[in-house]
Amino acid sequence: MSRYEVRIGGFGGQGVVTMAVVAGETASLYDKKYVVQTQSYGPEARGGASKSEIVISDEEIDFPKVQTPDVFVVLSRAAFLAYIDGLKDDGILIIDEDLVKIESEIPDTVKVYKIPATRIADKEVGSKQATNVVMLGAFAVITKVLSLEGLKARIEEKWPRFLKSNILALELGMKAGEEALAKAA
Repeated sequence: MSRYEVRIGGFGGQGVVTMAVVAGETASLYDKKYVVQTQSYGPEARGGASKSEIVISDEEIDFPKVQTPDVFVVLSRAAFLAYIDGLKDDGILIIDEDLVKIESEIPDTVKVYKIPATRIADKEVGSKQATNVVMLGAFAVITKVLSLEGLKARIEEKWPRFLKSNILALELGMKAGEEALAKAA
């Protein structure tokens, strides 16, 4: 992997920045990659479209901004509309299928993976706040850019108080990612 660009979008309060930070920390601390993470959100913050981006590389990163994402993980329709531009023609789009509807706004060559992340977090984990961890699990399985062991270890270290629910969310997200990959094959 020379340079892998990730964009994560949603609305403020969904944990978009947290997702990017945890993914970046996993890539850096466990997978020994170089990582740069940036974020931006609209003036309304909570509830408005926000994005966080990560560049992951085997080599030192000379330019920290994501220009043409290899993957876009999106948790809201507003973020989809605001940040879809630039996704590589052969890129990967991972959406929360309950919150993001896609018509014909993307090239046919983009691989789309639909994850019922909010539904899984709400019904199976018992908290919609776990949606971002569900999506992290799906992201890791679909892209194979993070080690699953490293991601699990990072989550265990970061949230010891909520360990049981976050590991459940991660595992359910990984399962949903595997199911989405199987459907796409």
